[in-house]
Amino acid sequence: MGLIDPSSLSGWLVPHSLEWYQQLSRIQDTYTYPWDSTVTIPNGETVFDDEVTKTIQHKKVLDVGCGHGEFTIQCSDHAKEIVGLDVTDNFIKNGNENSKSNVSFVVWNTKQGLPFQENEFDCAYVRKGPTSSYLTLKKVVRSGGEILGLHPGDKSGKELPFLFPNLFSPSQSTQILDALKQRLDGSDFLTFDIEEINSIEYLHEPIDVLRLCCFGQSPDILETVKQENFAEIEKIFGRHTTNEGLPITYARYLVRATV
Repeated sequence: MGLIDPSSLSGWLVPHSLEWYQQLSRIQDTYTYPWDSTVTIPNGETVFDDEVTKTIQHKKVLDVGCGHGEFTIQCSDHAKEIVGLDVTDNFIKNGNENSKSNVSFVVWNTKQGLPFQENEFDCAYVRKGPTSSYLTLKKVVRSGGEILGLHPGDKSGKELPFLFPNLFSPSQSTQILDALKQRLDGSDFLTFDIEEINSIEYLHEPIDVLRLCCFGQSPDILETVKQENFAEIEKIFGRHTTNEGLPITYARYLVRATV
């Protein structure tokens, strides 16, 4: 039996669209991944988090696309002051409920620019947040300030469309990288570079394949795919798994820029 295409099901939302983020915040209060996996270290996120911690010491910092604010609050231990910004009000509500004295949160869509004064921040970072922010960050970060970015790599999970046809769509070459370059070329930063860091993610169980595939979608879609295809997914998973789990590529782009 062939695997169904979940994006053809009624109620499917385009991942990372505004509607998708709003639904995700209703399904779960936090922007966290619902699948269980282990990622080899070092990886893009560990490298990025370490660089952010070193960069923000005793500075006023802007966190763009902060989600529910967990990383923002962690960074507040190192920053003088930090502002988290996200388009999803439910996530910001969660952040405010767990905030600290040197942390504040703002609900805002970066496609409308940034609601801050010129040169208000010493530095900024975009941890899997909107790339549209790069076009206006120069206005709110002082001259010489650093901007760090972390974004999914085009090679992430590149094995999944071949292992599970229809369940996952093949990536379109360097679509994410091309979009990043376009944003950064239009940012007028003094300098910028993009580094690709690849490691391995091990999915622990067959259900984690479904949770990854249906991340942010309605529970009805997850249940439909499970009923129709879980037996076949278990067979495929079993043929390709290792002692650590099912290995897939874990790719991230790191952006380093200077205003």
